[in-house]
Amino acid sequence: MTIQWFPGHMAKAKREVQEKLKLIDIVFELVDARIPMSSRNPMIDEILVNKPRIVLLNKADMADEEITKQWIAFFQNQHIKALAIDSQAGTGVKQIVAAAKEMLKPKFEKMAAKGIKNPRAMRALIVGIPNVGKSTLINRLAGKHIAKTGDKPGVTKAQQWIKVGKEMELLDTPGILWPKFEDEEVGLKLATTGAIKDTILNLQDVAVYALNFLKQHYPERLKERYSLVEIPEDIVALFDEIGKRRGCLMSGGLVDYDKVAELVLREIRTEKLGRLSFEKPNE
Repeated sequence: MTIQWFPGHMAKAKREVQEKLKLIDIVFELVDARIPMSSRNPMIDEILVNKPRIVLLNKADMADEEITKQWIAFFQNQHIKALAIDSQAGTGVKQIVAAAKEMLKPKFEKMAAKGIKNPRAMRALIVGIPNVGKSTLINRLAGKHIAKTGDKPGVTKAQQWIKVGKEMELLDTPGILWPKFEDEEVGLKLATTGAIKDTILNLQDVAVYALNFLKQHYPERLKERYSLVEIPEDIVALFDEIGKRRGCLMSGGLVDYDKVAELVLREIRTEKLGRLSFEKPNE
């Protein structure tokens, strides 16, 4: 299954980000802590070039804690500042402004040396793929409901400047996905975690990927959640087992595979199977 999703407003957002870069001091790149590499947009590297950057691993509360620590170490080894945060609860958010100030300290010291006594607020650009939590983070940083939020990708459609106290101004942008996924598995990971609209997906294909991943990496969670004594090798048999145990049936007692797919993906996204990470740095 090939997954592509590149609405017109995303192409426009790319152009607008490039136009605004000269105004920006630092970039906050928001990624999903469950899939930090798959949710990094390679197009952003092309756009931002050498701007100072902090990678924010959002939804860290939903990710496997030990694997998130591995990702933080991975980015540090790449000389990239990375922080694990939960924008919904506010965990780790206070670190962001402090880390940005520390990173930009040399720049503002130079401004002071030139006689600028009251340097302006830091200007930060926040970027990330759809549904990664940008608007929620902005509202948390600003301390009030400014940016529109939603549990579906594609909520933010335009750019806006938002004040974060007296120290920072944030430029929000719509989520940008790259036009083509070189690796099909990247698209499946994004679909599993909800970064791509379900309405354009074959959810059975996505659920097959997710269940195969759980079989390999979190088998005990899978057994416990769906009351399985053993996990069937055959994926259709696994769909049947889950469907029968959870009442995903059609008339005549046949298993409704669409309902099974929706159930599995919903329960992954709502942490019914616990904290999950779908990729590791060493992979």
